[in-house]
Amino acid sequence: MNVAARETKGEVTRLRLRLRGAVQGVGFRPFAYGLAARYSLGGFVRNDAQGVTLEVEGAQAQDFVVALQSELPPLARLDHVEIETVAPRGEQAFIIEATRQGAARTRIPADAATCEKCLDDLFDPASRFHLYPFVNCTHCGPRYTLTRRLPYDRAQTSMACFPMCADCARDYADPANRRFHAEPIACSNCGPRLSHAPDEIVAALRAGQIVALKGIGGFHLLCDARNAEAVARLRVRKSREAKPFAIMVANESSVSLFGRPRADELELLRGAAHPIVLVESRQNLPAAIAPDMARLGVMLAYAPVHHLLFHAAGGTRHDANDFVLVATSANPGGAPLVTDNDEARAKLANIADLVVTHDRDIVVRVDDSVMQIVDGAPAFLRRARGFVPEPIDLGADGPCVLACGGHLKATLTLTRGREAFVCQHVGDLSDSETFRFYRESAAHLLRLLDVTPEAYACDLHPDYLSTRFAQEDASDASGAPVLRFQHHAAHVAAVGAEHGMNGVLFGAALDGHGLGDDGGSWGGEALRLDGRGGFRRPGHVAPLALLGGDRAAREPLRMGLAAFAALGRLDEAAAFFATRAEAAELSRRFAARPAPATTSLGRLFDAASALLGFAQRQDFEGQAAMRLEALVRAPRALEGGYVLRDGMVDFTPLLAHLIDTRPEAREGAELLHGTLIAGVGAWLSSLASRGEKIALGGGCLMNRVLAEGLAGHLRENGFAPLLARKIPPNDGGLSLGQAALARALLTQE
Repeated sequence: MNVAARETKGEVTRLRLRLRGAVQGVGFRPFAYGLAARYSLGGFVRNDAQGVTLEVEGAQAQDFVVALQSELPPLARLDHVEIETVAPRGEQAFIIEATRQGAARTRIPADAATCEKCLDDLFDPASRFHLYPFVNCTHCGPRYTLTRRLPYDRAQTSMACFPMCADCARDYADPANRRFHAEPIACSNCGPRLSHAPDEIVAALRAGQIVALKGIGGFHLLCDARNAEAVARLRVRKSREAKPFAIMVANESSVSLFGRPRADELELLRGAAHPIVLVESRQNLPAAIAPDMARLGVMLAYAPVHHLLFHAAGGTRHDANDFVLVATSANPGGAPLVTDNDEARAKLANIADLVVTHDRDIVVRVDDSVMQIVDGAPAFLRRARGFVPEPIDLGADGPCVLACGGHLKATLTLTRGREAFVCQHVGDLSDSETFRFYRESAAHLLRLLDVTPEAYACDLHPDYLSTRFAQEDASDASGAPVLRFQHHAAHVAAVGAEHGMNGVLFGAALDGHGLGDDGGSWGGEALRLDGRGGFRRPGHVAPLALLGGDRAAREPLRMGLAAFAALGRLDEAAAFFATRAEAAELSRRFAARPAPATTSLGRLFDAASALLGFAQRQDFEGQAAMRLEALVRAPRALEGGYVLRDGMVDFTPLLAHLIDTRPEAREGAELLHGTLIAGVGAWLSSLASRGEKIALGGGCLMNRVLAEGLAGHLRENGFAPLLARKIPPNDGGLSLGQAALARALLTQE
C-alpha cells in the first residue's frame, strides 16, 4: 500500500486513489477532507459502489497518502489501494462529492459501541445530545443493522424517514464536525424516540419486573440480576430452564464486582464490538443466572439507552456500579430474535411486564456476539453484532459461492472475489420462523453484495433444511450447481480458510454429530483435505453405540449405557444408575436390538457425564459437557486411559475407570479432560507429519480446557495447531468451510 515518490518536492502533482475495505460509514470522507486541508491540497473524495475514490492535487500529495494509511479512523480498514498519477486540474479546493451508484463492490462495517466522545455528549447538559438515547457519530453507532443496501448513505438506511433538523444538517455538512456525513445522525428534535423514559424503565426493573427493550439488533429481555425471584420468573416465562444468561454492567470498573476478568478479557470487553465475554464468576449473583457454570457471560453497556439506564439507576460513567442486569435475547420458544414493535407487543406480552420500543426500524436482526479467550487469543462462541458483516480474506480471487451451512447454529457464507461474508448467527432451523429468518439472511446478503452465485454449497445430510434450501434456491434462481460436502471436512476447511490454508491440510473435527461418507454418525475425525474439495479419513475415535439415535444427544443416560456395552458389561448397567428402572428397560431394548455406532467425541462427553452422576437429560445442547468443563481446575491424564490402534483412539479404559472407581465429580471431570487431551493429542501426532500444521475444528473445541490443552500438547510435540479465531469452531463456522471446499473444487474444473 505504500506509495513510491512520484513527484519532486514543491511540484504540483495530482494523484487518484481507489480504496477498498471498511471505508464507508466509518468517517473516512471527513477524515480525507481534514488531511487534504492539513496539506493544502485540492481535489475530491466520494463513495462509490467499489469503496472510496479520491483525488488530491498539490505539492504534498505524497505526504497525504502516507498519512492516509497511518492515521485511519477507528473503524476504518484498508484492504487494497490503487494509486495513479493523473493530469493536474489546477484545483485548490477539496470537496466531498455525491455518491456514485453502480454494482456494489464495497461493504458496510459492523455496528460499534457508543464511543467516549458521544458519551461525553450524552451526559453534557450543554450538548444538544444531552440524554438523547440515539446519539452517534462516524466513530460509533449502528451500521449493518439499519442498512438496506449499498452504497452506505442515509437514503439507503432506516434513518431515511427522519429528515435532519437544521442543527443536524449543519453538523452533517461541516467537515470540521465529528458527525460530518454520519448517516444515522439525529437528535431529540428530528430523530427516533424511545417509548418510555429511562427512569420509568429502571423503576420497573427495581420493582422486580421483566422489561423487553428494543436495542440495536433486536429486543433484549432485562431483569435485575440481583433479584433471584425476577431471574427465576424470567426462566419460567421464557421456557429456558438452565441455559446460562448473560449480564450487562455499566462499565469496565463494574465487571470486577461480579467476575474476575483477566487483562486480555477486559481488552476484549472494551473493544468496539462490546461482545459478551466469558469471565470467571465471583458466584455472588443468583445461581439461576448460570447454573453449574464457573464462568459468567458479561457485556458492557454498548448503546446510549443502556448507559442511560445505568445513569438513571444512580451510576456514573466510570465508577463501579453494582446495578446489574440480566440481558438475554428476546427470542421466545427458540424463535429468532424479535425486532419489530408490533411483533414485540404480541410475542413478548406473556414474558415482559413492560415493552419498551423506539421508532427506528431494525433492518437486519443481529444477536449479541459471545466470545472467550482461548490459548491466548479471542475466539467466538457466537459471531454476530459488532463483527458481521466484516469479511474473511480467502487469500485469492475465486468463484462466487453461496454456502448454506448446517442445521443447528446455522449461518450462510457468500463469497465475492477473495472475500467471504459469513452472516450473523441464525440458529436452529427446526423452528419455522428461524428458517424464514435464514431465508431473509440469504436474500439480504445477495442484495447487499449485488452478486449472483455461480454455485451453492451445502451439507451431505439430505434432511437438513439448509440442504433443501440450497437445492431449491439454486433451481429457482439460476440453476447453479449444488455441491454437497461432508460435515467434518467442512469444519477442518473452515479453520484452514481463515488461516489462509487452502491447499492440502490435516486436521481434526471433534463434535456431536455429522453425516459421514459411509452413512454413519461421525464426530471424532482425523481428516486430510486434498486441496481439490475432497478428503480422506486416516482415523477416528473408537465408536460407541448410539442408543436411540438423536435421542442419545438429549439423554446422556443412553450414552452411559453405551459405555457399559462397549466394555461388554451391559448386564451391570441398571444397578449403576440412580434411575434403575429406566436404565434396565433401555438395557433390555439395547440387548434385543443393537444400535448404530457413532465416533462422536461429543457423545463421549455425554457418556462420562452419565457415569459421573449428572442429570440424565440435557436442557440444551452441550449442557453436560459444559458442566464437566466448569468443574475442571487442573486436567490430569489417567495412565493407560486410552489405546491407539489401527488409526483409532479408544477411550474405553477411561470409561471403565469411571465405572469401577466412581470418582467424585470434579476428579472425574479432570481425569476426563486430561485423558482426552493426552489421547487425542497422541492420536493426531501419530497420523501427522512432524512439524505439520493441524487444524482443530468442531463444537468440542468450544471447550476451553480441551482446546487449550490439545493445542499445548501438539505444540510441545512439534506441531502447529490452528484454532478457529474469526468464526466459531462449531456449526456456526460450517458455511465458511463449505465455501472454501466448493471454491477448491470449482477451480480444479
